[in-house]
Amino acid sequence: MLLNLAVVAGLAARCLSATYDNIEDVPDVDWDFIIVGGGAAGSVLASRLSENSQFNVLLLEAGPTNKNVTDSIVPGLQMGLANTRYDWNYTTVPQQGLNNRSVTVQRGRILGGSTSVNGMVYTRGSSSDYDRFAEYSGDPGWSWDNIQQYLQKQEKFEDPVDNHNITDQYDPSVHSTTGRVPVTLSGFLHPQIDSLAIQASEELGGEFQYNVDMNSGTPLGLGWLQSTIGHDGTRSSAATTYLDDDARARENLHIVTNSRVTRVLPEPDTESLTIRTVEVRASETSNPVNFTASKEVILSGGSIGSPLILMHSGIANAEKLQEFGIKPLLDNRSVGRNLSDHPIFGVSFNVAPNSLDFGHWDNLFSDPALQAEALQVWNKNRTGPYVELTPFGHLAWTRLANNITEKLGDPSSGPNSAHLEFIIGAASPSAYNLFAIIVSPASRGTLTIGSNNPFDEPMINPGFYTSDFDLAAAREAIRSAFAFANAPAFRNVITGVAAPFINVTTDSEIDNILRNITGSGLHPVGTASMSPKGASWGVVDPDLSVKNVTGLRVVDASVMPFVPCAHTQVPTYIIAERAADLIRSAWE
Repeated sequence: MLLNLAVVAGLAARCLSATYDNIEDVPDVDWDFIIVGGGAAGSVLASRLSENSQFNVLLLEAGPTNKNVTDSIVPGLQMGLANTRYDWNYTTVPQQGLNNRSVTVQRGRILGGSTSVNGMVYTRGSSSDYDRFAEYSGDPGWSWDNIQQYLQKQEKFEDPVDNHNITDQYDPSVHSTTGRVPVTLSGFLHPQIDSLAIQASEELGGEFQYNVDMNSGTPLGLGWLQSTIGHDGTRSSAATTYLDDDARARENLHIVTNSRVTRVLPEPDTESLTIRTVEVRASETSNPVNFTASKEVILSGGSIGSPLILMHSGIANAEKLQEFGIKPLLDNRSVGRNLSDHPIFGVSFNVAPNSLDFGHWDNLFSDPALQAEALQVWNKNRTGPYVELTPFGHLAWTRLANNITEKLGDPSSGPNSAHLEFIIGAASPSAYNLFAIIVSPASRGTLTIGSNNPFDEPMINPGFYTSDFDLAAAREAIRSAFAFANAPAFRNVITGVAAPFINVTTDSEIDNILRNITGSGLHPVGTASMSPKGASWGVVDPDLSVKNVTGLRVVDASVMPFVPCAHTQVPTYIIAERAADLIRSAWE
C-alpha cells in the first residue's frame, strides 16, 4: 500500500539523483567501496563512508525502495509487511525440536532491511554481551566501555509524540540525543493497562523488580518499552535515518535498489585470494552485471544473505561446495555454521468482562472501521494508537534459578545478562498476554544451500530446542508467566490461563505445547562469526575482514559469535558504526 499524505508531500522535492532502481542505469564510476545490502549495517556504512567526499560508494539493495511504503512508515501497520514483496519470505527446514514444524523467518527485503519491517524494539543487551564479544575475538574495541561512543553516534532519544511526562520511565544519563536514529517511549499510553504491569512489578519484586532503564547495560527486571520510533510518530529505520535525503543527495553515494548480488568474484593472477568484484542480477533470468571496487567489497546481507553469497562464490566447506558443482575458492568450514536465534512463544490469560480499558479503541485489532479511523488520525497529526505497534508497554528480563544453570550450564554472557525476555501487555479487551523469548539460547544450527542456483531457497536450520537448556528455560518461562499473572494486581482482572495451557501441570505436557507453539524471534546471528586474528575457526577477523581474503569484509549480524540478550537491530547498528571507523582508518 502506497503512502498518499500531504504531510510528506515535500519529501519528493529534493532531487535524489544518485538513487536508481535499475542496475543498467548506474553510471561508469571508479568505485572505492561496494556495499552489498541496504539494511541496518549497509545503510550505516554507506552513510558514514560517503561522509568522506573522496570516497565513491555504491550501495546495492536486493529489494525495492522504502519511500512511501505506508506499512513501513506507520508503526501500527507493521503487521502488513509480512509475506509481501518487502519480505524475503523465508521458512526454516522442519525442526525436530518443534515436532517437525517449519516456521517463518521474516527478513526485510527493502531499503533499510529488517529495520524497515521489524517490531521497532530498542534494546542494547547487557554490558557482558559486548565484553564477551571482546574477550572471544581478542579485540577490546568490542567491549561495553569502548562501544559507548558508537551508541552516542547511533541514538537520538526524543520525547514521545504525546509529550507525556517520562520522568522515572527511563534514565536520560544512559541515552544520546545527538545520534542518527530517533528513539522514544510509547506515544499512546493505556493508563489502566500500563499501571497493572507496574503494580505487579512492585508487588512481586524479585525477577520482576522495576528497572528504570533496561538499556543501562543491566537489563534485568521490568521496565518501559523503548522503540525506534521518533517524536513524529513514524518508524525510525536505517533507510530513513542513515540514508536520509541529505545523505542520498551526496554526489559520491549511489544507491541501487532491486539489484541482487549473487556472487563475489576473485581477481585473476594474484598470489593470494583477492576479491573486489560483485556479480549483480536484477532477476534470475537477467544477465549479470559486474561492479569492481578499488578498495573493498563489504557484505552486509545479514545472517542469511551474507553467508549465502560466500557459499555461492566458493568460500565455505569445499567438499560441500563441490557436491553442488561450485568451484571452491577457499575452504572455510565455519561459513553458515553457529546459527543462533531466539525462540519465542506466547501465554494468554482470560480476563473478566470490562476489566481492561482501551477506551474508544477497544476493538482496534478486529474492527476495520476503527483501523481506518486510527490511520486517519495518524495521517492528520501523527497521533493515536498507530504511533505504536501494539499496546505492549513493558518488557521484563529475567534469569533462571541457579540450580538450573548449575545442572545444564549457563549460556548467558554473565550475571547481569538475561536468560528470558517477556513482552507484556494486552492487544484486546479479552486477553492479557506475555510473549516469552529465550534470549540466551544454547542451541545452535546451520545455514546451507541446496543447489548452485543463488535464487533457490536456502536451508535455514536454527536447531530450536536441540539443547536441553533451551527447553528447560522455556518451561521456566511458562511458570514465570503464571507467577506474574498471579500478582494481586490482577486479582479482579485475570480469570485464568487460556488455551493451550488450561489444566496443564506436568513437564511433558508443557514441553509438547512449547514444541507446537514456538516460533522464530527473528534475530538470527552467527553464520559468519568473528574470531581472533589467526584463529583456525571463524569467518572474519575482529576487524571483520574475511579470513585469508584481501578486499572483502562482512559487516552485519552474522559476525556476532553469540546472540545477545537483545533484539538485534541495535547491536547491528553498533557493529556497523565501529566497522565504518575501522574501514575509514584503513583508507584515509
